Amino acid sequence: MRIALLSYRSKPHCGGQGVYVRHLSRGLAGLGHEVEVFSGQPYPELDPPVTLTRVPSLDLYREPDPFRTPRPSEIRDGIDLLELATMWTAGFPEPLTFSLRAARILGRRAGEFDVVHDNQCLGYGLLRMQRAGLPVVATIHHPITRDRDLDLAAAGLRRKLTLRRWYGFLAMQGRVARRIPTLLTVSRSSEADVAEAFDIPDGRLHTIPLGVDTALFAPSAAQAAAPGGAGPFRIACVASADMPLKGVGTLLEAVAKLRTEHDVRLDLVSRPTPGGATERLMDRLSVRDIVDVHSGIDDDALAGLLAGADVACVPSLYEGFSLPAVEAMSCGTALVASAAGALPEVVGTDGAAASLVPPGDAGALVSALGALLTDPPRRRAMGAAGRARAVREFSWESVAAKTVEKYESAIAARRAGMREGRC
Repeated sequence: MRIALLSYRSKPHCGGQGVYVRHLSRGLAGLGHEVEVFSGQPYPELDPPVTLTRVPSLDLYREPDPFRTPRPSEIRDGIDLLELATMWTAGFPEPLTFSLRAARILGRRAGEFDVVHDNQCLGYGLLRMQRAGLPVVATIHHPITRDRDLDLAAAGLRRKLTLRRWYGFLAMQGRVARRIPTLLTVSRSSEADVAEAFDIPDGRLHTIPLGVDTALFAPSAAQAAAPGGAGPFRIACVASADMPLKGVGTLLEAVAKLRTEHDVRLDLVSRPTPGGATERLMDRLSVRDIVDVHSGIDDDALAGLLAGADVACVPSLYEGFSLPAVEAMSCGTALVASAAGALPEVVGTDGAAASLVPPGDAGALVSALGALLTDPPRRRAMGAAGRARAVREFSWESVAAKTVEKYESAIAARRAGMREGRC
């Protein structure tokens, strides 16, 4: 099977969409399929024989100059003008403009592919691909309406107006999702949320949980030999710190309280905005001296950090799945997580591989983290249970095989529809 896998952004590490793209494409290739990834910036890291076709945007949000104004010589065509104009009017253009660029490329190459798989772009260009005769499958990890609602709840009046414009692309995503016959999502919780947010008819959504590289994300020898009980205790968290959805502020409040009774350090894998909400909160709580921020680390470094932590924490207010939770479990590290979104579904029975706490409750985090920090045998037991669950339940090979089944169904349905259209 010849597969075109689309991703408008493919951040390659630490929970980025590129993690999904890399591991799914590798699994598909391992099953004997030809996979070509089409991506905007940031581009993914891929494994042979998977190939990459770059679909460059203007990259208006790149670091260190987000919301930049490009030079006139960078403007190539009308899609670039649309991208720039949307940014200038406070919108987020990339899902639409990437889909239009990808549709232009695939319109010329439609005969080279059996199926197109979109990774949460849901732009109007996908409908052009369908009209060109290509079966289209789309993955929706979770409805971005959740991000919007939490951002709006945390914003002042003026900021609310800007945010509504920024999230304007959601109307397009809903319209496109309703016109794609085969939609994939990553948890039963997310399936229900996507169906409600985008008004998806019954039978169109199919749940395929994500996987984890259990060979890379594995317990370390040092972890197995550690006696436990001596500080400093290390808490690891992987999250986009400035997004209210991720609950990092709640964790920082908990760490500030924990330090009064324990020798603790927080390893925060993130890239906080300089002078932004997270850094200001760290200053207000006086915890900068015990927070180690790790930005742009690769998967090897992330696996080592998670395996070396005493406890991992996922304090999110909502998750459609949570790769960081599964990666921590795979490393054999005890976990504290919010009982939010798909997290209870992902981590399993409360108290086995993870302690679940109410989302947004700093006091509950203090209690759960404190209890684990003072109980090495319980940490080891939870870590072992998490490792066993990750190995048993979350395999990228299984993800790829189940995804191929949905491709085959989409291709068959498309062919049947074309035959009916000719009758």
